[in-house]
This record gives sequence, structure tokens and C-alpha cells, in this order.
Amino acid sequence: MSVAIVENVFIHNGHLIIHMKIHTGERLHKCNQCDKAFTRNGDLCRHKKIHTGEKLYQCNKCDKTFSLNGNLIRHLGTHTGKKPYQCNQCDKAFSQNSVLITHIRTHIGEKPYQCNQCDNTFSQIVILYNI
Repeated sequence: MSVAIVENVFIHNGHLIIHMKIHTGERLHKCNQCDKAFTRNGDLCRHKKIHTGEKLYQCNKCDKTFSLNGNLIRHLGTHTGKKPYQCNQCDKAFSQNSVLITHIRTHIGEKPYQCNQCDNTFSQIVILYNI
């Protein structure tokens, strides 16, 4: 594996290492309440909230609660209705620029994230990690 390929596909070398664990089946982070195991500790921490039902983040506009702060922030955009990020190829608009960028890839067929183990390519890095 060459460094040039890694730099073109992954933002950080650590992302490649995590992705490679998917292919080796290495899952060191095990849930103590069920049989699930995860490649990343952060995924285990999120998973554990399923067992506890913990939802620390509450919307101040409605009664919805969330286990992750990022989900609350994304939800808050539903109350404003603002979608300032407009696709220049269709009539869709988005509340977040990152979602627009991902959407644009559907028009151009761009799949910039490549796995060097199986040569599949993906439009989103999160899909690369979750195969």
C-alpha cells in the first residue's frame, strides 16, 4: 500500500487503520450488556445508550430528546425551516452545507472514498467505515 493512495482516500492515517479493522474483523470494544462488539470505542459508547435509554439532549422548541448532541443540532434546523444551501443542478435545498456536498455527488457520480482492500468506492466516508 502506498502512502500516496492513503493521502488521496483518507484524511488521516488513523482513519485507514480503523477502516482496515473492518476487513480483519477486529472488534476490541465489546458491550458488557450484549454480544455486540465494535471497531471504534466511540461506536461502543453510542451503542451503550440503547441499553440505558439515556437521552441527555432536549430540544427547547419541542419535547424531542436525543442521545447525541449532533442529532439535536441537526434537529433544531427543522424548527427554523431555513435551507440556505441550494443545489445548482436541481431545486433541492439543505440546512447544512455538508449535506449539499453529499447530495451533489448524486448528480456527478463522485465516489471519492476508496477502500484499498476491496477496491469499492463510496460517496460518503461514513459508508466506507460501516461496510
